Amino acid sequence: MAVRNVHERRIAAPPERIGALLDGLASEDDPLWPVADWPRMRLEPGLAVGAAGGHGPVRYTVIAHEPGRAVRFRFTGPSGFDGHHEFTVRPADDGTTLLRHTLLLVPHGPARLTWPLFFRPLHDAVLEDALDRAERAGTGTVGRPARWSPYVRLLRTAVRKSRRRPAGHGS
Repeated sequence: MAVRNVHERRIAAPPERIGALLDGLASEDDPLWPVADWPRMRLEPGLAVGAAGGHGPVRYTVIAHEPGRAVRFRFTGPSGFDGHHEFTVRPADDGTTLLRHTLLLVPHGPARLTWPLFFRPLHDAVLEDALDRAERAGTGTVGRPARWSPYVRLLRTAVRKSRRRPAGHGS
């Protein structure tokens, strides 16, 4: 079961402005990643080929970076995630800029269940939030802000509660 998951937004801003957002990924003042509501993206030593890091339980290594245009990450975790994800910035014929995130994944073992039941809904929500940030940075507003589904809100609540549970609870 191969997974291809694409999120994209046309933004009425020049590609240089949107590309600068991409180049700020994992920085202290990350302008693209929705750090207020999601685990911060971290890369050591920063956004560069070979840098390792991730966000939350998702781990990856930067395998390609074209400043202002693209960055690709190869998954290193969680277990069973075989593939990559990437952001690309492209000028469109109508004068807008297309910001796209593409995930290509072949889940193995437990990931065959955790991807569709847990990771995909959260992934979809965080990516739409990131695209909202890009649109706001490019235009000053968001035409149709993303909304979390009830299932995403339930998953986020469950994750927060599991992190607060003391060690050994329920054993």
